[in-house]
This record gives sequence, structure tokens and C-alpha cells, in this order.
Amino acid sequence: MPSLAVSPLANADLSWWEAAILGLVEGLTEYLPVSSTGHLLVTAELLGLNETAASEAAIETFAICIQIGAIFAVLVLYWNRIRQMLDGLLGRSDEGRQVLIAVITAFIPTAILGVTFFDFVQEKLFGVGPIAWAWLIGGIGVLVLSRTDWFDRASGEITELTMGKAAIIGVAQAMAAWPGVSRSLITIIACIAVGLKLAAAVEFSFLLGLITLSAATVYEGLRGGQEMIDTFGFVTPLIGLIVGFVSAVAAVRWMVAWLNEKGFEVFGWYRIAIGILALVLLATGTL
Repeated sequence: MPSLAVSPLANADLSWWEAAILGLVEGLTEYLPVSSTGHLLVTAELLGLNETAASEAAIETFAICIQIGAIFAVLVLYWNRIRQMLDGLLGRSDEGRQVLIAVITAFIPTAILGVTFFDFVQEKLFGVGPIAWAWLIGGIGVLVLSRTDWFDRASGEITELTMGKAAIIGVAQAMAAWPGVSRSLITIIACIAVGLKLAAAVEFSFLLGLITLSAATVYEGLRGGQEMIDTFGFVTPLIGLIVGFVSAVAAVRWMVAWLNEKGFEVFGWYRIAIGILALVLLATGTL
């Protein structure tokens, strides 16, 4: 006889429009240097989705699993490069093999450091206050670097990345475990620091994000995916995923075009503005 016990998550709820909002936020911010995790955590707070420990756990899993939409966005937009990497795996492209080795090398330290410090980060830094300060500090840093033309300092291509330089990028990416730092921002800065030009740094950040987000999604899906489905079913996560895919495609295309013409400074001002707003909302008890 089937058990009639009620899951501790059974009272958690997520409407289709809330799923769409979370998908939109995820897609728009995943690859922009503004921190998708920070935006999702604050959005969930504003929507009142983190009222209990059970609902908070389900929402965290939901937020990570809908990254699949952003993953597909990069697969579509950078398919030629990804196909070249697959050719490299099969021994049909030297350049593809170089890029693939660089991406895997960069991912390894991220994975090691991420697993090592995951519990500490989740306990100490998953909050509006730490996120707001990360936004502010990162925004000021972006403005300083932009005003000194630091983002235009290098001229290297992705195929010139050595394993040592890729490892440095991977260590830097691990810093994005702090919500608000932004995986995209920290990896782009690291790529330029080791010699890549801005366009190449952005592309490598997207490619590294592809494997990093895929690993995080698989890990979280295995760990809490069943509880998420028991709580929300299949429809709302699917809505979030689809909205995330469409918005991620739009965001990546916009970002590449913007950086080619305008530069990085706008992201610094945005981070400062949203960081101050978050602190105000926190101080007034809204968050």
C-alpha cells in the first residue's frame, strides 16, 4: 500500500509566472558580469519564495536546474567553436584540441575548490548583505579597470592559452562561488590578466561556463532534483528553462555587441546601483 505521508516540501508552491520571472532573471544575468546567483536569490526573497527551509531548498535546486536553458543558449550561439572542440577530441582539429584542453584545465580547480568550500559559502555568503557588498565592490573594480583601459590591454587568442594560464582562470572562477561576484566577470578579468583580448576572454568565459554550469546542474539535479519535481512538478521548471534559454540568447547577443562598441563601464555602474538598492531594501526590512 502506498505511503500517505506528506512530503515536507508539499506546501511549497511556485506559480507559472514566478517560474517565468526566475527563468528571465537567470537567462538575462547568467552570462552578464552581474551575478545570476545574486539576482536569483534576491528575486526569490522579493517574491517570498524563501519563507521556509523546505521551500528555500527547492527554490535553490530550481534556480540551478533552469541553468539548462543558459547552457543550450551557448550551445546554439557557439556551436561552431564547440564542434571544433569535438573535432579536437576526435583528433581532427589541433586548435579544437587546444581549446578543449584549456577549458577542461580551467574547470578542474573550480570543481575542486567549489566542492571544498561549498558548505562554508552556502552558510556564510548566501544572503542579501554579502551579495550587495559583492555587487558594490565588483562595480567599483569594473569602473577602475574601465577608466584605465585595462580591458583593452591584451591581444591574445583562445588558442594561445597554456594549461598554466587556464588553471589560473579556473582558480579565479572559483571566487564566483560568493554570490554577487559573478562568474562571468571574474573569468573575463582573469582571461585578460593572462593575455587574452576582450573578445577572446568573453568567448572563453562562455565556453568555461558551459562545462561549469553543466556540472553544477547535474550535481544539484542528482542531489535535489527529485524533491524539486515532487514539489513543483515538471511544468514550472520547464517554463523557467524555456524562458531562461530565450533570454540568455538575447543577453549574450546583446553583451557581445555592446562590448564591441561601448565597453565594460555600464556593468560597473549597474552593479553599484543594484548593490546600493539591495542595501537600502535590507536596511528598511523589505528584504
